[in-house]
Amino acid sequence: MADQVGSALAVIAVIAALAAAVVAVVRLRARRGIATAMQRATYDVLHTAALAAEPLRGGLTTSSAGKAVRHLRALVGAVGLSIDDGDHCMAYDGRGTHHGEQFTAAARRALATHRTVVLAGGELPCDRVDCVVRGAVVAPLSGPDGRATAALVAVADAQPAPGLVQATAETARWAGSQIALAELDTSRERLARAEVRALRAQISPHFIYNALTAIASFVRTDPERARELILEFAEFTRYSFRAHGEFTTLAEELRSIDRYLTIERARFGDRLQVRLQIAPEVLPVSLPFLCLQPLVENAVRHGLSRKPGVGMVSIEARDAGAECHITVEDDGVGMDPAVFAPGDSETDDGQHVGLTNVDERLRSVFGDRFGLVVETAPGEGTKVSMRVPKFHPGVRA
Repeated sequence: MADQVGSALAVIAVIAALAAAVVAVVRLRARRGIATAMQRATYDVLHTAALAAEPLRGGLTTSSAGKAVRHLRALVGAVGLSIDDGDHCMAYDGRGTHHGEQFTAAARRALATHRTVVLAGGELPCDRVDCVVRGAVVAPLSGPDGRATAALVAVADAQPAPGLVQATAETARWAGSQIALAELDTSRERLARAEVRALRAQISPHFIYNALTAIASFVRTDPERARELILEFAEFTRYSFRAHGEFTTLAEELRSIDRYLTIERARFGDRLQVRLQIAPEVLPVSLPFLCLQPLVENAVRHGLSRKPGVGMVSIEARDAGAECHITVEDDGVGMDPAVFAPGDSETDDGQHVGLTNVDERLRSVFGDRFGLVVETAPGEGTKVSMRVPKFHPGVRA
């Protein structure tokens, strides 16, 4: 009898242990997963929106519209959905494609009035007995500035309800914002390329004339050195006028600066001294193209060329944890700090050439905390410092 009781107790203990394990697993899964229907619905909406946003952030084209339309239809909850620019259908998903011309005409009206258009069944006549289209909601894809170049057409299998109208309008507004962000990114890239072109135009006239003059002075007296200088000049201009890449590495920028200084030393001789102190760890750091060379040119051209006797240019790049700290310093004639006051333009002789351009580019890429810091005074030389993050989203040479 005692054995039977013991066996029964053992079985109960095993069952209790299994039950506790099941409860623990269920609780663990509940913690790891999405516990409520509302949370699941929120996740589904956000996930679908992210899938639609990815192609739209590349700009509105037939290709991006084709990739986004299925996810936009899921967000709206329509039986069919079209992205239409008022001239033709850019992409369609779902049922009702045979009403394409009517939807295009409605999109044209919505784009002209900048208002959502609701179409009842009577406005969408059809001879097909299997047609499910009973109405549609047409909403412009408007960005923050109100401009719209296309419209969202949500197809309904019943008279469009207020919920469908609101869902279509909000989805169109959200999609329009994604397209506007894509246009902003494109404009920012164009601005960056324009700034680099402006900087190249600003540098080249001053440097090229002096470089060719220096090389010409060696053609008869030292042909071999003239040849070496021509090769250095060719490599410098090749790098400066390259057509690709908004960013470069510190190592590449320093190589170009070394060529620049080689040519300048041919002009100034022993009057120009250079001191480099570069931490090897920061050589791979990415930074905006041509953001360091103008600082060195400014030091030589405006700091040392006007100073009698020997002048020193010091270039330092230090490892500072998550950042790289770079300074370009000269012991030349210096300048008035008021030149760098907000809103002040460059002086007639091009003083602080390129510094404003470099400062604006650094701030636009890395943020306002990463602009140039200029320390100078008449007769005291000039020191220009910059901080560059070692890693920053979207910045890669």
